[in-house]
Amino acid sequence: MISHNPKDWITFIFRFHRSDTVRRLFPMIVLISLYSAGVAYLEIEIWQLSEKSHVRNVSVMHTLLGFVISFLLVFRTNTAYERWWEGRRLWGALVNTSRNLAMKLAALLRNEQEEKDFFRVMIPAYASALQRHLSSEDTRVELFDKLPKGLQEKLDNEKHIPNQIAALMYGRILSLAEQGKLSGDHLIFLNPELQSFTDICGACERIRNTPIPYSYSVFIKKFIFFYIMTLPFGYVFSLGYYVVPIVASIFYVLASLEIIAEEIEEPFGADENDLPLDKISRNIHMHIGELI
Repeated sequence: MISHNPKDWITFIFRFHRSDTVRRLFPMIVLISLYSAGVAYLEIEIWQLSEKSHVRNVSVMHTLLGFVISFLLVFRTNTAYERWWEGRRLWGALVNTSRNLAMKLAALLRNEQEEKDFFRVMIPAYASALQRHLSSEDTRVELFDKLPKGLQEKLDNEKHIPNQIAALMYGRILSLAEQGKLSGDHLIFLNPELQSFTDICGACERIRNTPIPYSYSVFIKKFIFFYIMTLPFGYVFSLGYYVVPIVASIFYVLASLEIIAEEIEEPFGADENDLPLDKISRNIHMHIGELI
């Protein structure tokens, strides 16, 4: 995730980063500009359609369609941002759950250093494992090797790693209860945090595994394309060759909104505007080390 100062306008205007939509759309902007220039030249210089007033009515259609495409893009952007924000709320809940569980265990296991050492490793390991689980499956084996050696021996890399870590914590808690180190009331006291781990994981998986419907995404892209392709025909009469930069600018705005929506609708990836899961995981590791 890109760190920035939202009040610094000048830096935003003149700053271009790797994922900036200008860089990604630049080839298409050039093609749209050439296309618009070609249409303007044919209509003004060759066909001289500007003298035929009935052709001017084409611009009325674009005005009406402009309202439609605006509503579609607003809905598209809001839907994508809701997914991004829900993902951030879930990871915020994971931070609080990890802290609460650590504080409770530190109080209940005051004289059990071995048990505290176990949970000092396992609680941050869940956040790290969930981060890797939500990222590309191609990196799971590589990142699995970064877990503590003792933990690697207890986990199966081919299975759902966050579930395995949660199961190990559940098992350890029940073992402590059987040994008399924890009471039944303690189990009830700890259960909400233990259960929250799996609830958060399931909610994150729902976001990751449920993309925006394919037909809806394709329809918006086609709508933008045909809208832009017909713009020069409607406005070349009133704008002349100024239609070239204007059409290119309109394409940039519309296409940029769609690209931004595509990027933030999957908040658990590695794009620059995705959630800083690695930083959150490191913070959980640091906080748990301080609490236990």
